[in-house]
This record gives sequence, C-alpha cells and structure tokens, in this order.
Amino acid sequence: MPQYVLALDQGTTSSRAILFDREQNIAAQEQKEYTQIYPREGWVEHDPMEIYSSQYAVMMELLARQNVAPADIAAIGIANQRETTILWERASGRPIYNAIVWQCRRTASIVDSLVEAGLADHIKKTTGLVPDAYFSGTKIKWILDHVEGAREKARNGEILFGTVDSWLIWKFSGLHLTDYTNASRTMLFDIHKLDWDDTLLSALDIPRSMLPEVRPSSAEYGAVTIQGVKIPIAGVAGDQQAALFGQGCFEKGQAKNTYGTGCFLLMNTGEKPVESRNGLVTTIAASLPGKLRYALEGSVFIGGAVVHWLRDEMGLIAESAEVEYYAAQTADTGGVYLVPAFAGLGAPYWDMHARGCIVGITRGTNRRHIIRAAEESIAYQVTDLLRAMEKDSGFVIPELKADGGASRDNFLMQFQADISGCAIIRPVIRETTALGAACLAGIAAGFWKGADELESRWKRDAVFSPSMDIQKRASLLSGWHKAVGHSQC
Repeated sequence: MPQYVLALDQGTTSSRAILFDREQNIAAQEQKEYTQIYPREGWVEHDPMEIYSSQYAVMMELLARQNVAPADIAAIGIANQRETTILWERASGRPIYNAIVWQCRRTASIVDSLVEAGLADHIKKTTGLVPDAYFSGTKIKWILDHVEGAREKARNGEILFGTVDSWLIWKFSGLHLTDYTNASRTMLFDIHKLDWDDTLLSALDIPRSMLPEVRPSSAEYGAVTIQGVKIPIAGVAGDQQAALFGQGCFEKGQAKNTYGTGCFLLMNTGEKPVESRNGLVTTIAASLPGKLRYALEGSVFIGGAVVHWLRDEMGLIAESAEVEYYAAQTADTGGVYLVPAFAGLGAPYWDMHARGCIVGITRGTNRRHIIRAAEESIAYQVTDLLRAMEKDSGFVIPELKADGGASRDNFLMQFQADISGCAIIRPVIRETTALGAACLAGIAAGFWKGADELESRWKRDAVFSPSMDIQKRASLLSGWHKAVGHSQC
C-alpha cells in the first residue's frame, strides 16, 4: 500500500519536492535554486529547461536519498508559480523563448493598448482580473511578436502555450493540460463559462490551438514514469490557490496570506464569484470535482523580495534572517516609510508605472530604521488588501492564516496583527503550497477521503493577537498611504 503523496512545488526562485505521509507530516524534502535572468530593467525570465531539470532533479534526489520506492507513492501533486509563460514546439518539445516570469513588466504597453481598445470592462467581467502585465495573455503575444516565425507556426498548430504546470505535465507525460486555477490567471479564461474567451484571443491574436485543455484541480493529469512505475499526477493548482487549500480554507469567508517573494491574500467566497470594486481580482479557487469554488485575491508584487533587496542590492544585511533581529531591536522607523514598488504596485492600486521610494529620512535616520521600514512595508501592503477584501465581500476578517517563508519572522507576524487588527494564525506545517497540491492529488487518488479528513489534521503553531492602540494604528496607516502616493508620482 502506498505510504506517501509527493508534491512538486515549482516556485519563482527554486524547485522543491516534498514527501507527505498519511498524517500530512513532511517525511522528506529537497530544494534546488535556479537562475534568475534579467535581460533589461523590469524584465524577468527563466530558462524553461532549467525549470524542468531542477524539478526533475529534486524529485529523483528525494527518492534516492530517502530510499523511497516509486510504488510507495500514491500520487503526485504539482503547485507552480502562476502567470509565468512558456511557449514550446509541439513536435520537439523545445521552448522557443525563455519563460517570461510573472514579475516581468515588459508588456505594459500591450496592456495599455487593450485598455485603449475599450476592453478593460470585458477583461474584468469575463476573467475576473484587471488589465495588467502581471498576467499571461500579453506575455504570449509578446513572444509571438518577437520570435521570428512564431506566429505563423502558432497558427499552424505547431506552438503550444502553458503556464509552468502545463510545461511540467508536458515534459513528464506528453499531455497538454492545465487546471482551472492556472487558467484563471492568464487573462484569457472566462471564469463563468469555464472556457477560453474568443474576444480576448482575437484581441491578442492568440490561436486557440495553442491553449491547453482545462481540468479540475483534483483530477487525472497523466503520470510520471519512474523505474517502470507509473505514478499518477492527480493534483494541479497555482501556488496561491494550492496554499488556500492547504490551509484548510474550505468555507466561505476563510482567508490566508502567503508571505513569499510576493504576498498573496486569498479569501474563499464560495460557489459564486464576487466582483471586486476595490482593486482586487476574482479568481477560481482550488476545488474538488463538482465543487467549484471562487476566491477574491490581492497580490503584493514585492513582499519577501524586499529583504533580498536589502541584502543583495543595498548590502544593509548579510543574511536574510538578520532583518528580524534588527527590526525587533529598533523601537520604530523614526518616521521612515519604504514603499517597495520595484515592479509597480499590485492590488489594490494596480499601478504598473509606480516606482519604489523611501520617505521621511532625516539626519538621524540609520540603516536599522530602513531595515525596519522594509519589514513593515510587507505588513502595510497586506493590510491594504485585507481592508479591500472586507469591503468587497461584506465580511469582517477576524483571523488570517499565514504561511510562506517570511511567516517564520515573529516580528513581522506581530506587526501584521497590530497594524491590521486581525489575529494571525501560523500553522505547524508552513509549506502549505506543497501541502495543498499533495492534498488535491491525495484525494483524487483515494489516499485521503476528503476535505473533512484534511481539516481534522490541520494544526496551528502560533497565534499573534493585535495589541496596538487604535489611534497609533490609524496614524501609522495614514503615513503609509501618504508614502504610497509619493511612489505614484
């Protein structure tokens, strides 16, 4: 009898493989970072072959190191960085260009042309999204426009498109598939009809034949053959929807925030999509077959990445872990605010042209103030999302489940609780993206019975309760919003 479910968590900076046992404990994991490519300012790319090779390598290394037989694995679940766009040749499987990463801003002018053509309302009503270079559709058009002969080959059915999940499924099984959550992030998918939208395909001159078949998140997606054993791929979800599922947010009104490279706040809104009027997007949640659920989502482009910036670009810290120490040792920021709009501003502002700024600097400002301001900027951005989400949904969010690498930072979690007025709950298993993918696959494979069993196994690690005075909170938030205004000048 199989003992494990294997999650492949293909992220923005690394590929990971995590093995979960029947009690949802992490039995083993492997991780491998891969190359970040910056051809120009504001452009971000990955090598698709390196994405695949790194993901395959960690999977095989995990099995070898742990002496796990393929027959011991009930199923494989895939969680992936979303919106990142890959085009490849149907016949050879070779990419025709590097993957254009979700952070890349090169297609802002294409988005502007869609808005000028009067398609902004259509995009919002059909896809649930706002026109932005963040999503996949304009990235597809850019590659077709800039790779010689690509558009003609695409019209002839010779070129395929996929987000990273589709690329991995193709490399593993030869099938051209995706799930509803990833499709809903392309700015090409009708989230109401559950089909690709011909109006947007026509506007961007994208042939329908390029696009993958779309399936529920917990379903059959072919198989990976290892040592002659076929292990079914039975769960697929974009990383943030996978985390929502892994956090056990199965009921309407439950929400989670992932503190990763970016920050991603999602709320389960139930069986009907909620149209945002406050700068959020409507998306499809990872769902079981016959139980489609929707979610409201707010995206912060630069979350934990601001810590990498402090370390790698500014040299203010030597290791990422130092940021918590310096922030906690400093009473406040001395009035300094850092707005990390390095890739524009995401929700609820959606300003592609905003740029990062530091305001409030005085002669007495030192590096500790800037480090703490960087930490606080993550929580301020998430609080903006919480307030927008409450307005859209009509729900008060009394508690927020937190996951991702930066959720280990106790200073950040407490400041998040204080500035938002919301209890922050951190689970024992913080690898909730991988756990969500594993759960989706495990249910489809019969390894777990259903959502009730998953919920009964979910365990909390810590609760951070708000303790800040309401007037102080209001004053700090007012200063933050003034700083955001400077970034949009």
